[in-house]
Amino acid sequence: MAIASVNPATLQTTKTYEPLDATSLERKLDLAIRAFASHRTTSMAQRSTWLRGTADVLDADKRRYAELAVVEMGKPIRQAIAEVEKCAWVCRYYADNAASMLADEHIGTDAVDSYVRYEPLGPILAVMPWNFPYWQVFRFAAPALAAGNVGLLKHASNVPQCAMAIEEAFSRAGLPAGAFQTLLVGATAVERLIDDDRIKAVTLTGSEPAGKSVASRAALRVKKSVLELGGSDPFIVTRSADVMAAAATAVTARTINNGQSCIAAKRFILDANIADAFERAMVERFESLTVGDPMDEHTDIGPLVNEDAVRVLDDQVKRLVQAGARVLTGGKRLDRAGCFYAPTVVAGVDPSWPIAAEEFFGPVAMIFRVSSVADAVAVANATPFGLGASVWTTDEAEREAMIAGIEAGAVFVNGMVKSDPRLPFGGVKHSGFGRELGVLGIREFVNAKTVWVGPART
Repeated sequence: MAIASVNPATLQTTKTYEPLDATSLERKLDLAIRAFASHRTTSMAQRSTWLRGTADVLDADKRRYAELAVVEMGKPIRQAIAEVEKCAWVCRYYADNAASMLADEHIGTDAVDSYVRYEPLGPILAVMPWNFPYWQVFRFAAPALAAGNVGLLKHASNVPQCAMAIEEAFSRAGLPAGAFQTLLVGATAVERLIDDDRIKAVTLTGSEPAGKSVASRAALRVKKSVLELGGSDPFIVTRSADVMAAAATAVTARTINNGQSCIAAKRFILDANIADAFERAMVERFESLTVGDPMDEHTDIGPLVNEDAVRVLDDQVKRLVQAGARVLTGGKRLDRAGCFYAPTVVAGVDPSWPIAAEEFFGPVAMIFRVSSVADAVAVANATPFGLGASVWTTDEAEREAMIAGIEAGAVFVNGMVKSDPRLPFGGVKHSGFGRELGVLGIREFVNAKTVWVGPART
């Protein structure tokens, strides 16, 4: 079965690739092992030079790389360019900071010297999704390569051109052959790759079922895994908050990447005293969004990734309405060619409904009303997911109660949740385990080797 790029705005197939056969895949795995033998001994200064060079390549050609994402998964062009720029940032961040993050850590003991040394593991398999086709990869690849590992990318099968472009960017920057390779294979090849002794660890960003499959397979082989899975992030607005600022940010937080983001705000939990004002402001802003051609600089929201995504989202909205919720705006597929769904606000959602705990992967905002901060925290936690949370308050006691009470990998106060190279990123509960980015991210795929040196004896 061919791996294909299908433009979700037009439903036209733009390019197809044949998956790697067994012989070609074997050659790539062998090349990865040979590349690691060399890359692990390369100086940190040289690795940093390659990462800075990759950043320069991305910046110089960001429009072309961005257009590939637009064509393959429908991201608006302005957001696609920003994504490429962020990838350049993460490359430069680790080029500047990896040496200090991985420096030997000396610890006083009864030894003459004792310390922790961080050493690379080897070839790391990255199983990555389509929704941020560059950023999801680079936030793994930049720290992994800086640490001396080599990368093998199994990207989502609908973004093969983005996958090949990433390998190209590293190659243009001078990274040696085999240090980062794209594997054009289907999902059925992942188990075989994890089983292969040449693969030392695996990281996955994707759905909960995919994460369970990959983590269980890695565990059978006693291999490290890191998972970043789904999210149904709460966005809490208290009576003390700046309601208009919160509402303005809420629109971006819900609709970024056409609403197809794990860390997008999805459940808007409002104090009943400010709920009417927030709803009016949110609906007004949703109705002002421009939905259309993702190549147009003025477009705010492009198409969903494919027909299945539209059907799933539409079914979820219909089930909300059947349960008793009210559609304030949108609530339907748009009558045009392509996979377009109207920006939608649904109010009157009850947290006890099973549908309210699901992840909505598209521009649909669910609104809940609560009477206290304690109730807001309870609703925020009423989901199997725990990726991120945004809370809006000007009251210190409210802020501390929510930071302490919300079960999530990140809590952002008076701002939308986002990933930042300087901060660890990841979730709890069904949103996964392990961390990417920051110092914790670069230390996920290393051997933290304890060294103890006693006195020399003559």
